Amino acid sequence: MLFKASFTILLAALGELALGHPGEKHDRRMALQEANMRHAFANVNSQALSKCDSAPEIQQRKERAMKRRLATFHRLRAERGITDDTPHLHRRNAAQFAKWAATSHDRTGTLAFTPSTPTSEIFGANSTCILTPDNIIGPYYVLGSQIRRNITESLPGIPLHLEIQFVDVRTCTPQPALFIDLWQCNAAGVYSGVSAAGQGGLKSTFLRGVQQSDADGVVAFDTLFPGHYQGRATHQHITVHVGAKQLANNTYAGGAVTHISQLFFDQALIDKVEATAPYSANRVARTPNARDGYTGYAATAAYDPFPEYVLLDARDLSKGVFMWLEVAFDPRVDYGQYATVAAVVGPDGGRDNPGFNLGKAVTPPPTHG
Repeated sequence: MLFKASFTILLAALGELALGHPGEKHDRRMALQEANMRHAFANVNSQALSKCDSAPEIQQRKERAMKRRLATFHRLRAERGITDDTPHLHRRNAAQFAKWAATSHDRTGTLAFTPSTPTSEIFGANSTCILTPDNIIGPYYVLGSQIRRNITESLPGIPLHLEIQFVDVRTCTPQPALFIDLWQCNAAGVYSGVSAAGQGGLKSTFLRGVQQSDADGVVAFDTLFPGHYQGRATHQHITVHVGAKQLANNTYAGGAVTHISQLFFDQALIDKVEATAPYSANRVARTPNARDGYTGYAATAAYDPFPEYVLLDARDLSKGVFMWLEVAFDPRVDYGQYATVAAVVGPDGGRDNPGFNLGKAVTPPPTHG
């Protein structure tokens, strides 16, 4: 019944999806087939490995995560000249995505954060070992993005520092040496790197980047809170690559695509961001989480697809947001057939993949090493 319901929801959303990305070549039937396949994998594999939680090494990993997030929070505030001890907005834990759409997006609270506040009270959330459901990759995946932490390219918007920790869902152990691809639209709803109508063009690279996970399976990006476009809720895209190698041109090649997903955000936070410039200049109708055709593929009853966050300054949203989450995936699988490539970055800018068709596996043009 869940599979059938998700199929119906996605079918209804496909008309809006076509408006969201005008100009690209894609097949609706194949998009639908791909998305349902991704959800089927999640339904089959989604499980909480609670037996791992008591293992000493798992507890140590969680403790390191708490301390790392606390240190990052203090560093980000110091870089922005924030020295007061005012309360900071924190998103509390919530239930399944479908329930959040109706009841939980505004479940934010104010915690008076002081040096004596237990680290676990704020920075321990979302440290789990639950399979992260796969989602569709979308029509604008570009191969060959640069390995870099800061992907803003001085664009305007709300600063977002995003930290993601990747663990093996079978062992709950951190996964180092992964190449993590992140991409998103800007405040106006525009993607870089693609030639589709209304997008940034093949030579643009903003809000795209790659990071390699460290010994604790962690990557961090300095980006901006995403904007919106017609037919989709606010989101970001990520792919996980196992066994890839860094190239001389500061990108990567080879390996297997072992995870494809999208990150979503609390509606309350989206509303706050969208009320500020330059987001408020985007007059395209917004799609809330509850009406997005792909949110149902991002969550299970156990997995929370929304990153935890704190505002760096509760009185000034422009100072930015610190977000974090944990992604548990299976590094032994290969979902490369679903990693459809729209364009490839070359030495003189990007170029279209002539065989690109959403949901159809193709051989991408060669990268330039």
